[in-house]
Amino acid sequence: MTRSFDAVLVVSFGGPQGMADIRPFLANVLRGRRIPPERIEAVAHHYEAFGGVSPLTAITKRQVGGLRTRLAAHGLDLPVYLGMRNWHPLLSDTLREMSDHGVRRAIGFICAAHRSYSSCTQYRQNVTDARAELVGAGRPDIAITYVRDWHTHPGFIEANVEHVDAARARLPEAVRDRARVVFTAHSIPVSMSAAQRYQEQLKESASAVANRLGTRDWALVYQSRSGRPEDPWLEPDVCDYLRAEHARGLAAAVLCPIGFLCDHVEVLYDLDREARVVCDEIGLPMMRAEAVNDDPMFLDTMADAVLETYRRYERGRPLAVVSVVPPERVEGPPVHRGARSI
Repeated sequence: MTRSFDAVLVVSFGGPQGMADIRPFLANVLRGRRIPPERIEAVAHHYEAFGGVSPLTAITKRQVGGLRTRLAAHGLDLPVYLGMRNWHPLLSDTLREMSDHGVRRAIGFICAAHRSYSSCTQYRQNVTDARAELVGAGRPDIAITYVRDWHTHPGFIEANVEHVDAARARLPEAVRDRARVVFTAHSIPVSMSAAQRYQEQLKESASAVANRLGTRDWALVYQSRSGRPEDPWLEPDVCDYLRAEHARGLAAAVLCPIGFLCDHVEVLYDLDREARVVCDEIGLPMMRAEAVNDDPMFLDTMADAVLETYRRYERGRPLAVVSVVPPERVEGPPVHRGARSI
C-alpha cells in the first residue's frame, strides 16, 4: 500500500552563525515590519554579545536528529528535513531539495508550541511561499499536513517540570520553598488576531507544569517585545514584573521560558543578562530553568506528534487538494492545528 507521507519537514526560526550574518538575518526577520532603527541596532548588539552565533540552529539540529532516531525506532523510515524561516537552511532551499528527492507529501512540525500569527500562521505562509517557488521553477509541489497541538503533551510538560525543579534546587535553601515560578513567553502585539488563543495556550502549558510541581504560586509574563513604543503588546514585561513583585514581598523566582523551545539568544540575553541584572540590583534570588532543548522527553513529544499524524492517515492519504499551479496565487493545503519575532 502506498504510504500517506514521504517525509517530515521540521520548520524553525533560524539564527545567525557568525558576526557577518547578524544584519542579513535581522533583515529577513523584520521584512515588512515597522521596527524602530534603534531597536534593530539593540537586537544586533544582543547577537554580537554572543559572537553572532545563535545556539538555535545547533539545538534544532539535535532536535531533528532525536526525532529521526525515534521515528526509526518505531519502524518509520521517513526522512526528516529541516527548513528555517530566516536563515540557512532556508525553507525554499529545503523544499527544493525535498522535491528533487521525490517527496510529494510531508508531515509538518513547526518548532513553536503555542499558536499565534508569528509562531504558526507566518511559518505556514512561509512554507506556502516556498512551495510557490517550486511550482514557479517547474518542480513538483509538496503537500504539507501539520501535526496537531502539543503544548500540553506530557513529554513537553514533564521536561519543563524537571528543568524548573533543577533550577529551584540551585536557589539558596532559605528561599527555595518560597520561590515563585515565573513563566515567560515572547510578547506579541495585542492587536494580533490570535493573541487571545496564544495567551490561552500559554496558560494551559504553564498551569499543567505548575500542577505537576504542586504549586499555585506561579505567573505568566512576557519578554522580547519589539515594535513601536506606542503599540500595545502583551504584558507584564518580565523585568517590570520582577521589580514590582519584589517590592510586594516576592522572596525568590524561578524563570521558566515556557514559550521557547531552546536556549537561544533571546533567552540568554533577555533572561540570563537583563533579568539577571534587575534581580541582582533589587536583591531578588533568581534562577533560570533551561528550555526543553533536546531533552529526551521533548524529543519523545516531537515523535509522538509526528507518529499520531502518520497513523491518522495510515489507511488513506489526506484529502486531495488542487495542485499549486499558478505561482502568483498559491493556496495552502488543508492543515491541522499544530503548533515567533525579535
